[in-house]
Amino acid sequence: MKLSIDIEKKFSGFSLQFATTVEGPRTGIFGPSGSGKSTLVSILSGLQQPQRGEITIDGECLFSSCRNINLAPEKRRISIVFQQSMLFPHMSVRSNILYGYRRCRSAERRIHPDALIELLKLQPLLERDTLTLSGGERQRVALARAVLANPRLLLMDEPLSALDDTLRFQIIPYLKSVSTEFGIPYLFISHSLVEMQLMADRAIVMENGRIREETTPDRLARKKMGASRYGYQNLMRFSGAEACNGMYACRWGGNTIFVSEDPGGGESLFELSSREIILFRKNPEAISARNLLQCTVTEIFLSDGRIGVELTAGGETLVAEIVPRASEELALTTGSAIFAAIKASSFRRLS
Repeated sequence: MKLSIDIEKKFSGFSLQFATTVEGPRTGIFGPSGSGKSTLVSILSGLQQPQRGEITIDGECLFSSCRNINLAPEKRRISIVFQQSMLFPHMSVRSNILYGYRRCRSAERRIHPDALIELLKLQPLLERDTLTLSGGERQRVALARAVLANPRLLLMDEPLSALDDTLRFQIIPYLKSVSTEFGIPYLFISHSLVEMQLMADRAIVMENGRIREETTPDRLARKKMGASRYGYQNLMRFSGAEACNGMYACRWGGNTIFVSEDPGGGESLFELSSREIILFRKNPEAISARNLLQCTVTEIFLSDGRIGVELTAGGETLVAEIVPRASEELALTTGSAIFAAIKASSFRRLS
């Protein structure tokens, strides 16, 4: 997909000026509330009209102020998953899911309802009233309805912000698998760095109605590390967990990691703050932390007065955070051998 955008929309006290070309299946739009993210979604979908500019997708013009083109929302083949599920309360789950599908031209029906229902595990919910669904169930139904409209682009406008952490990280695999399984590119709008890291390959950062920068989610997280209350969040996938002396021993690349929280069966996702990692120049003789990794320094970067240290261990990467004085005392350079100590209780399970 190639989406070209060059638009301007003015309001009283605020204006949106957005010009870029989006290519690739997974793009994030990141920024704080009031930066213009939702206005952009409304314009792309045809719910609002900019005063000036042009929008094209794969060579087809959706809007052009010069050529007096403004395709109606239903003709753009762009679906939206909102922050609130926006389900039709007078319809069953099945009727909600099939709403867009029944209005889609037969030639555009690439996705069969049964395949999507199976992927999203919606079969037990089909005859339910939407008012009886949990928040996570409602978002899965809203996602199914949007996808069965067979769009060429899916807009996800803060689709996880109304959910608690447990539900958020349960829904993310569904959002990604739908795009992968059915080949639907998406724009994922969020103000959460962790969501950006999990959902997007590229991040467009917005501020006050303008594009501030275009980068990767990981580079964005590193840049904001020093100013964040939580530092940089390392997202780590563990497998093969086994109970061991009141903890759980997990595989992470070529490493064994001990965690306090039960990872459950199969693969699990944990986060670890860069501020929970303690670095040693030499192997400490005794230490209370249950994890001691022998690492190599692969990158050193500055973030708002703090030093980020990228480490590799057993084929995996993590980022630690230290103050400049500590970096000097440890004499860190790229290629340095270092030991990283991490408490088992420092890891937080996400899914």
